[in-house]
Amino acid sequence: MRERLNPGLDVEGIVLTMFDGRTSLALQIRDEVHRYFPGQIFDTVIPRNVRLTEAPSYGKPVMLHDLRSSGSLAYLELTREVLMHE
Repeated sequence: MRERLNPGLDVEGIVLTMFDGRTSLALQIRDEVHRYFPGQIFDTVIPRNVRLTEAPSYGKPVMLHDLRSSGSLAYLELTREVLMHE
């Protein structure tokens, strides 16, 4: 895709999303991703969160739907982390 649509595109990193640390499958996948892509995964993990799921049905970004939700806070933290990489 990069070659055809955007040759200058660089992947900044990998973000784990819809993460539910209560399940062994999620933990296994996280460990596998870290093993196969060392040093390429952002520290911030976006959790599975009801507010993230609800926001589109209200036609709002999650920040406007519920700024205090764990999903909103995680995306804010990811924004900080991405900006620190630049």
